[in-house]
Amino acid sequence: MAEPVDLLIDEAWLVATMDEERRELAGGWVAIDDGYVVGVGSATDLAPRSLKRINASGCLITPGLVNTHHHLFQNLTRAYRPMTSAPLFDWLRSLYPLWTASIDEESMYLAAWVGLAELAMSGCTTTSDHHYLHPARAGDLLAAEIRAARELSMRFHPTYGSMSLSVKDGGLPPDDAVRDEDDILAESERHVSRWHDPAFGAMVRVALAPCSPFTVTPDLMRRTAELAERLDVRLHTHLAENSEDDEFSIAQFGLRPVELYEDVGWLTDRSWGAHVVRPNDAEIARLGAAGVGISHCPSSNMILSSGIAPVVAMRDAGCPVGLGCDGSSSADAASLWQEARLAMLQGKLVAGVDQMDARAALEIATRGGAACLGRLGELGELSVGAVGDVAVWRLEGPQFAGVLDDPIEGWLRCGPLGATHVFVHGKEIVSDGVLAHPNLEDCLSRHRLAARRFQPQIS
Repeated sequence: MAEPVDLLIDEAWLVATMDEERRELAGGWVAIDDGYVVGVGSATDLAPRSLKRINASGCLITPGLVNTHHHLFQNLTRAYRPMTSAPLFDWLRSLYPLWTASIDEESMYLAAWVGLAELAMSGCTTTSDHHYLHPARAGDLLAAEIRAARELSMRFHPTYGSMSLSVKDGGLPPDDAVRDEDDILAESERHVSRWHDPAFGAMVRVALAPCSPFTVTPDLMRRTAELAERLDVRLHTHLAENSEDDEFSIAQFGLRPVELYEDVGWLTDRSWGAHVVRPNDAEIARLGAAGVGISHCPSSNMILSSGIAPVVAMRDAGCPVGLGCDGSSSADAASLWQEARLAMLQGKLVAGVDQMDARAALEIATRGGAACLGRLGELGELSVGAVGDVAVWRLEGPQFAGVLDDPIEGWLRCGPLGATHVFVHGKEIVSDGVLAHPNLEDCLSRHRLAARRFQPQIS
């Protein structure tokens, strides 16, 4: 008789595998052993014995959701009233000084811990973080957020972000928020050497992420692309985010943002861009032909009045499209479920009611995110050999009354919804809708004290 597997999640209403065939298994089950999926089946398939069993009756099972763009430190200025009605550039100019003056390793750790906990409760199992603020006196901020991710057992893709173009040089950030470009490149290589794990199933991978055309020079973009090629890591930045982004790029460089992206060597399937709200038709075709990934951030794009990204057109052109929560000072909430729902609604609004449904949004939230991070076939699907990252969603209660025909459409059209159980590499990190780690209340209390330093007008 075969040895029991570590974990069996069974008797689901439906398992949405999101595998290459997009199989949907009624009465299905998922078996995980040693952190990896070792079996997936329907009610008619014999499930293995297990050491631990989760009964998923009345539930939808999906792969864990993947977040491809975030700024975790920004939850220290969440819903900050002076900035709730400011456009992007004014918003940034006002917040840069607050962030730069107060950020340190402790506040970074707490912001990451709380943000990752919030993401986990929304069904997220893998997240990127675009951390671009590294004042020289602040300490090792990347190490601080990696420590938080390891404590929570989240799969983490931190990026070593950077800003080098200050106000005196024609950029947006204040002088004390930027760093020397040679120093940035040296730090980039150091962090990759220390933290990046290229192995299949890795829990930590590092990407390089100059912040944006209005905070770094084209030379840093070029040199970073060359470094990423040499180190074999991925590239990330903000791209074509709003009209101010367009105007700055044309005025400073004589190029639209996508043209600049190509000019500095980033038009490659090694890169993924955040937002990508304003590409024209020709640019969409070029992005798709190159396989550039897109991090779609619907909440933030609406809150900052940036616009609605042409997601359907970019997917049709060949771009991998994933979801991003963006920073918790713009999107304010870190819910991948909410971003998936908004992606569905925006897609219907912009491209047509039949061009975006819940299945397409789920694919963006899982397979699309995995593709942006260069891990398709490893993350974002439930298939034998993939990592054991699973979200279980209980579709019961008044908000789901009447959902009989289609649990996937019900999952996203109804709600709001948090995940019931979340597993990362086979380890349960959310149980019955509650974070499994015991330190949540302590971290929230410490986070509140840290946030007061970032908001000095709050007594």
